[in-house]
Amino acid sequence: MNENPNKNSVFTIKNASGTEVECEVLFTFDSEQTKKSYIVYTDNTKDESGSLKVYANSYDPSGNNMNLFPIETEAEWNTIEAILNKLEEASI
Repeated sequence: MNENPNKNSVFTIKNASGTEVECEVLFTFDSEQTKKSYIVYTDNTKDESGSLKVYANSYDPSGNNMNLFPIETEAEWNTIEAILNKLEEASI
């Protein structure tokens, strides 16, 4: 798994209500287990407890398909959460 910090990379998505939302890329990585590339990002909003909201999707790193794809399995989520926890521990 190769983690690639992409600080300051920004992109725009449309939320469920069709409003454009600017998001900041926190990092991307490739998984050898799933053979997919993932993007972890934030819209810089906070949840009820004051924590930064973070989102993750798989994506096509070639740029041929600009869509973000849902995380499909619990194993994928576990991998993403493990990386987030590792990064959080490193920043403390």
